[in-house]
Amino acid sequence: MFARRNRRPPSPELAEAREHLDRGDVPGALRELRRASSVPLGEVAVVVGRAAAAAGFDDLRKAAAALAAHPDRVRPLYDYGYACVERGVSFLAIPALGEALRLSPGSSGLLRELVSAYEDEGRHRDAVEALLAHEDGLADWPDRYLLVFNAVLAGDLELARRQRARLPAPAEDTWLGAHDRQNRVLDRAADTGPVSPLDHSDLRGWQYVMGGTVLGTLSPHGFDAGMAGRYAWVQDTHGRCLHGLLRLKAVLGAAGVRPGSVSLLPDRGSRILGLAAAEVLGLPAVPFEAGREDTVVIAYDLDDTARADGGPEALGELFHRAPGQVLHEHASCWTDPPAVAADSVTLLHQSVVPPWGETLGQGADGGMERGAADGRPEAEIAADITGADPVPDTGDDQTPADPIDALTDFASAVRGTWLRGDRARLRSSGPVASSRFL
Repeated sequence: MFARRNRRPPSPELAEAREHLDRGDVPGALRELRRASSVPLGEVAVVVGRAAAAAGFDDLRKAAAALAAHPDRVRPLYDYGYACVERGVSFLAIPALGEALRLSPGSSGLLRELVSAYEDEGRHRDAVEALLAHEDGLADWPDRYLLVFNAVLAGDLELARRQRARLPAPAEDTWLGAHDRQNRVLDRAADTGPVSPLDHSDLRGWQYVMGGTVLGTLSPHGFDAGMAGRYAWVQDTHGRCLHGLLRLKAVLGAAGVRPGSVSLLPDRGSRILGLAAAEVLGLPAVPFEAGREDTVVIAYDLDDTARADGGPEALGELFHRAPGQVLHEHASCWTDPPAVAADSVTLLHQSVVPPWGETLGQGADGGMERGAADGRPEAEIAADITGADPVPDTGDDQTPADPIDALTDFASAVRGTWLRGDRARLRSSGPVASSRFL
């Protein structure tokens, strides 16, 4: 009786996760497991093993079974954490890797894997604290590099600069690209600081520091209610497209960039927007060609480009910048960033419907229904863009004012570090957190 009275009650999160698995709902089970941070690892591993089996992830299933049997041993903890990171559920890896590092505090491999899991989850401050807790044993490459990297993404430029000063150039060629990229990040921060606050609400400033992207507009909805200038769902309009192109034109002028053409990427949305951009910028429109200099490459949404015939090759060719080349993306997904970071972006979204897509509207019965996509020729839709009203949405009046002068002053201030280096994918949302929706 005594043992039964003191037995730990079952976790409600695990119970609900099991119910989801009983219904074949693995994503629902994972949502519940995200809430089970205080549940013993062995108990969590049993449920994770079931989810892994349902998903066909045999490596994770085996690792979870080993951890459930021996939750106090370093090797099962590490193997399970590693498998979780590899399978895209890094939130499950963090408790296991943290416990493994507690049991084996001198292990650089455990520390690096834990930092990787924190990075995947956007928990850059936690990654910094883990690295600082083991600072005496850090190797310069990659450990101190990772400390600088995560300090920037946590918004701590003072720490990043202090640690960068202690970081010698890498002796191995493997790290040369990362070294150059990190130096460009901190150079951009030096240019940005005098004209932008770089606090935890400065979306434009941090987008530029992290990826070299000049953000043209801020969402006028929910700024103080969790969105911080990003959009969740956008039903786009011709007018918003024109507004973005006019802001691009202003940025190019302020930065002293004078392209000679507009390059059209292969997907339909990019060709439509590119034809409109050619009209707005007064430039000829030409098909995209790798290595073309002094051109503006126009993308509507680079994720759409990646799905088009020839799109993946085009994105690969855009990773390394040609002289005078500017990559502009109208609608960029911030929750699943594209393979390359654009130099200019009109807006950041989680989900977008282009004006020529299957937009939602009110049906005859008063309910909402999805309309047919606009199948007209691309040039006709581009003409609708250039003839649209570019006045931006006034929003909820809670977003800070963002006049065109603020954007052009920003572009002028950072012109010395803009359009430099490669266009490495921006994997983190950085110091400015926003609500996201599943």
